[in-house]
Amino acid sequence: MKTASYQKHILIFEQPSGTSRGVLKTKETWFIILNEHGKQGVGECGMFKGLSIDDKPNYEDKLQWVCENVNLGLEVLFQELVAFPSIQFGLEMAFKSLEAKKPFILFPSDFTQGTDSIEINGLIWMGSESYMRQQIKYKIEAGFKCIKMKIGAINFQTEINLLRSIRKEFSSKDMELRVDANGAFSPSDALEKLNILSDLDLHSIEQPIKPGQIEEMAKLCDQTPLPIALDEELIGVFSKEKKESLLNSIKPQYIILKPTLIGGFQGSDGWIEISEHHNIGWWITSALESNVGLNAIAQYTYTKRNLQPQGLGTGSLFTNNFESPLEVKEGALYYNTNTSWNFNL
Repeated sequence: MKTASYQKHILIFEQPSGTSRGVLKTKETWFIILNEHGKQGVGECGMFKGLSIDDKPNYEDKLQWVCENVNLGLEVLFQELVAFPSIQFGLEMAFKSLEAKKPFILFPSDFTQGTDSIEINGLIWMGSESYMRQQIKYKIEAGFKCIKMKIGAINFQTEINLLRSIRKEFSSKDMELRVDANGAFSPSDALEKLNILSDLDLHSIEQPIKPGQIEEMAKLCDQTPLPIALDEELIGVFSKEKKESLLNSIKPQYIILKPTLIGGFQGSDGWIEISEHHNIGWWITSALESNVGLNAIAQYTYTKRNLQPQGLGTGSLFTNNFESPLEVKEGALYYNTNTSWNFNL
């Protein structure tokens, strides 16, 4: 007989982090703790306020319901939680953790043995031009071969100049550049901006316009000189039929999978299957989870053997994250088997 409880935790950003949706200083997250036969399983429900489809007033009521009904089993609970993808993911993680030989080794592999790593992108947050330049310099010095820059909050020409300064020093063979607009462009000027950005030999742009504008996004993906990756567009699309319809309608070049926002490993598997059927590329990104969620996402990602740089470099953003074996070195994420977990709520 399993017992379950949940606990809230507020992560504090070391440096307020800017996106086109505003500046982030803290991030709420919730942990589901399962107990059975003296073993414990831990899962993280990292609902993202203002972004997650399950950002609802009854979120904690739903967590309480899950804890009271945990013995219904994962399959039944998953069906009941379709509209709460972050809780689906937390539960999936907690069940896997409970079954594991070690609670934080969910997918044993060369990665968790410390003999292989995952290449990741270095993330440049929005801010003043000098702050963004400083971040770019740091990421290059730290050995990243792929940089992702958030754009759309400061002057567009300033952003172009920043990207151009990287390109003057590094060709696309030496440094992959991605940009993330978080829906900051309007449909009327997006194509013009994409044409300007394409001169910088970028890998891709994430979500140039706000989600939900299917016809406009489809037109952009058809005419774009620069590969487009859907991100926020995938949020709230639950059934296989609707996923299929979305990708069929828009025909993007890439999709970006954030397990917390799309229903965990099962949700991600569903998107991967459909995207590969349509020859659409993909990669996986964390969504400001603590090291508990990041660990689960990283281990899952490694099993997928996608050799593109993944978006898994968010572990060092918080002052009160949990000590874990996850380490970033030379633009890659490693699992240091000499470091222990300190999951102390």
